[in-house]
Amino acid sequence: MKRIFPLIILLVSLSLIGIIVIQVSWFRSMLVVKEDQLAEKVIKAMAVTGQELMEQKGTLPSLKNRRSRPNITWPSDQLMMELMKPSTISEKFTTYEVDEKLRKNFNANGLNDTRYEFVISSDAGGFLSYDELRSRGFDRVVEDTIRNRRFVYLLQVPAGSNMEGLVPEEVMMVVVPNVKHIVFRELRWMLAGAILFTIILLAAFYVTVSALLRQKKMSEIKNDFINNMTHEFKTPLATISLAVDALRTEKVANDREKGEYFTGIIKEENKRMNKQVETILQAALMDRQEIQLNRKPVHVHAILEQVLENFDLQLQNKGGHADIQLQAKNDEIQADEVHFTNLINNLVDNAVKYSRDNLVLKINTVNTSRGIQIRIEDNGIGMTKESVKRIFEKFYRVHTGNLHNVKGFGLGLSYVKTIVDAHHGKIKVESALGKGTSFIIEMPASG
Repeated sequence: MKRIFPLIILLVSLSLIGIIVIQVSWFRSMLVVKEDQLAEKVIKAMAVTGQELMEQKGTLPSLKNRRSRPNITWPSDQLMMELMKPSTISEKFTTYEVDEKLRKNFNANGLNDTRYEFVISSDAGGFLSYDELRSRGFDRVVEDTIRNRRFVYLLQVPAGSNMEGLVPEEVMMVVVPNVKHIVFRELRWMLAGAILFTIILLAAFYVTVSALLRQKKMSEIKNDFINNMTHEFKTPLATISLAVDALRTEKVANDREKGEYFTGIIKEENKRMNKQVETILQAALMDRQEIQLNRKPVHVHAILEQVLENFDLQLQNKGGHADIQLQAKNDEIQADEVHFTNLINNLVDNAVKYSRDNLVLKINTVNTSRGIQIRIEDNGIGMTKESVKRIFEKFYRVHTGNLHNVKGFGLGLSYVKTIVDAHHGKIKVESALGKGTSFIIEMPASG
């Protein structure tokens, strides 16, 4: 598993990077293709517009248009020459009429929302001819060749026609502003879809890796649990086996006092095993969320005193004592007496187990706006910040340093947290390594 897991991460990471690189490359290619398609549509629209304009280019202009030209007097030879000269597009159409034809053909080619500016001139180089049509915004966009794209269409009479060589050649230039933006806008849904599916892939990768890490962690926890459970059951079973063997001997069988001693050992070890089984069953119930609370009025002070009385002998063995300050005036809560007693029992048991000699166990209560606060503090080995974060995780056990007599499954504090939550209370931990630990429980008041 240690070798396979990094390999899985590497392969999936390479796959994701490959997919993202391919998507970026594909999107760039699509931008080029879409830009070429846009150019093809613009040129097609210009060609149709050019053909429509050329149909009337070779006809004679009206007298009104020609007389409006400067430096032409009536009557004169110059005027007659102007009247006989084939007209240009600028003399046949207005800027509005050309724009109307371009817009119609742009729309016909699917370019409804595409902006453009145009000019028609007989000077293909500088567009400075007098006979020209120029849209209002042309000068603004023609110089920007980075964002805008130019399209040029030559307006000329078809080869072989009667007007070939007589009609002046003209050029129509169309400038489409922000071509990249137009193309990008067309691809926005495809881009959004690509980004969405990439995010989904990344999320799936994250979930998969997280699940693998959790599975790895649970596998380690399971192995630790099995080892602990084997040790916890093996010791009492071995003791019971020795006691049974002793009872079978003739010497013990004839001595009632020794018989009672060994049967007492068997009974105590049996109780110890039953307690371990009960702990495991409680964990199973917590997993299935099947803990049923039998709520009734309970006095916190009475339960605290009862639990401390049960631990009196263990405190003496540690050379310690309990400092009790029950300051809460109202200690009644609605709680399940059995589970709440087990909760306090687990916290006191932890304080005793994770301590050295000269243990000082401080327990105090105060009333708060929500109910009653119970503080259980010890001067034991304490915990690191990492341990404080994980203390309520199921099967998690704090590293005990040189204390080798600490036993258990790592279920006690997980059970405590579950019971506190089930009673709609709150619990927090304050601890400093080598200085001790405090558990602060706040339970809602009765009623």
